[in-house]
Amino acid sequence: MRAALVFVVMGRAMLYAPAAPMTTEKKLPEGRLSRLVRLAGLGARAGAAHLLARRGDAAPGAAADVAEVLGTMRGLAAKVGQMASYVDGFVPEPQREAYEAALRSLRAAAPTSSPAAIRAVVEEDLGAAIGELFAAWDDAPFASASIGQVHRAVLPDGREVAVKVQHPGIDRALASDLENAGMIQAMVGAVGPRALDSKRVLEEVRARFLEELDYALEAERQRYFAGVHRGDPGIHIPEVIAARSSRRVLTAELARGATLEEAATRDERARRAYAETLWRFVFKGNLVGGMFNADPHPGNYLFHADGRVTFLDFGCVEPLDGARLEHGRAMHLAALRRDEAAFARHAALILGTRGGRFEELSLAYTRRCFEPLFSAPFRVSRTYVTGLVEGVKAIKEQVLVKDSGFVQLPPGMLFMNRLQFGFYSVLARLDVEADYAAVERAFLRDAGLLG
Repeated sequence: MRAALVFVVMGRAMLYAPAAPMTTEKKLPEGRLSRLVRLAGLGARAGAAHLLARRGDAAPGAAADVAEVLGTMRGLAAKVGQMASYVDGFVPEPQREAYEAALRSLRAAAPTSSPAAIRAVVEEDLGAAIGELFAAWDDAPFASASIGQVHRAVLPDGREVAVKVQHPGIDRALASDLENAGMIQAMVGAVGPRALDSKRVLEEVRARFLEELDYALEAERQRYFAGVHRGDPGIHIPEVIAARSSRRVLTAELARGATLEEAATRDERARRAYAETLWRFVFKGNLVGGMFNADPHPGNYLFHADGRVTFLDFGCVEPLDGARLEHGRAMHLAALRRDEAAFARHAALILGTRGGRFEELSLAYTRRCFEPLFSAPFRVSRTYVTGLVEGVKAIKEQVLVKDSGFVQLPPGMLFMNRLQFGFYSVLARLDVEADYAAVERAFLRDAGLLG
């Protein structure tokens, strides 16, 4: 239960600040018992931090413990902390400052694995020595996250590349996390009703996160998204280097650009262009490509002076097809027409609701998520995103209410919530009014879907 407690505390955090990548090497705990022990101790300290924060204390020591333990554990634990680091409205205001200060580096990068261990993974997977595979190799990673870390290298033909390599043992660590039902329930509870603990939902969570261990699948999806957006001058997706990629190693052209924090300081015209490009990437991928990238981590975007945005990391991708895609398109088209009745009808169909207070709150929440289309031009603000989080909390309260009409959410909606909170929190950092409806009309018309 203490393991769940720490995620409840973390699952409400709002943290966002630039930070240099961490370069501290930390041994990765892999076994289920060792990971549970760390979470149990952390849960007690985080619980104390929560009580202190209610009295107005910052509790920086407990917050630092959270960052240290989650970062060292990597895997699902670090992923929850990173998600909490940029989604508005997840932690009560009195705790925000302490957790923001402590976890800013966890969002930027997790602790790293040793150069020798990383080289061993690359050489084992690619079947040759580093010196044969690359003309140059930087042992110091320039980024590290919950599953892997990224190194600069140069191919024999002179091209600069980014090589993403899995942390040794991360497959066993993630498997340990996914065997821990309490941890998964805490993850689910951060983005949906805690009663969503059915076998189907838990298996969906397991499947999506286990897919992130398959870099060959990620490479395939990266190429797919590149095809969907081919010809778009504002969207850049790095080319995958197939000959230097495998299940645990993913090599792609090296991309450089400004961070979201830096992009947020640029003039209004530039920020508007970035926001519109982000919207086009996400929803063209959904509505035209039939896929959505469910990991809107701020570090996955690089911003360029010419208005382009580079998109990175295609490890957590949810397919959209059949009735879900059909009704999703219909909801967007209804929003563009500002047809409230049609929107509510298709929203109820995609959610599978059956009346009652649960349906009422679910439809109101969904309608609020589409405000950027209904009210375009629209400014996505941090207050707006916090309101969405509050809307989910109101829905959660109906889960155990008798005759509320509660139904389990259909497949994929849990990760759609993750996308919604995270993506809108990214847009909120750009803090600009944009005509998202015009953006959608343009790409839907080009795809022959506008009707």
